[in-house]
Amino acid sequence: MAASQVVIKGTRRGPSITLGEGDWKAMLADMEERLQQAPSFFRDSQVHVNVGARDVTGDELRWLLSILNQRGVRLATLRTTSEATANEATALGIRLAPPDAVSDMPGVRVPTADVSEGLLVRRTLRSGQVVQHPGHIVVMGDINPGAEVIAGGDVIVWGRVRGKVHAGALGNSGAVVCALDLAPAQLRIGQLIAVSPDDRVGQEADAQRSPEVAFVLDGQIIAEPWEPR
Repeated sequence: MAASQVVIKGTRRGPSITLGEGDWKAMLADMEERLQQAPSFFRDSQVHVNVGARDVTGDELRWLLSILNQRGVRLATLRTTSEATANEATALGIRLAPPDAVSDMPGVRVPTADVSEGLLVRRTLRSGQVVQHPGHIVVMGDINPGAEVIAGGDVIVWGRVRGKVHAGALGNSGAVVCALDLAPAQLRIGQLIAVSPDDRVGQEADAQRSPEVAFVLDGQIIAEPWEPR
């Protein structure tokens, strides 16, 4: 199967969507499906879209805006190296992303726009609290029942996990979840979902537990001891 021409990732500015070469209609359909898969993550968010050097017409840009608006997503900036696309975007009032003075220099490759920054949370998350970030999330504390963490990248917890955790919420099935005590009410990686057995969730705090890492293998989420390699 051919690789998707739609790449969604978390960046320091927020979620970024890159639309590659290929049929525009097919790519927008793919993008819309990806947005539907993580509605809570994208709703009321601002995204940055990169169309590269392709020439995009005004009608095609309106189509893009319509899909984003239907999903409650606002287009923050459009990155393009096409003068024709830039002119069409400007006519529609779309803000263009400024060129990067370093990464756009010939022979220099510094993809700063695609760097995923992490969020450090130095507290225990209690019931009703939700932490959401397009990059990685590190929690120095527990995730109690009723609390939720949603990350575009990995989730690392220096504590106990009893609430909900969603890693790779932007569609990254290669994300991982690590914790000193991993027994979440619900664990998601990418689009896969796993629920801890009732007997595991109900174990007492003083039970002997070991650190674990959860990841996707052969289409399912598995957990194994979290050990230095």
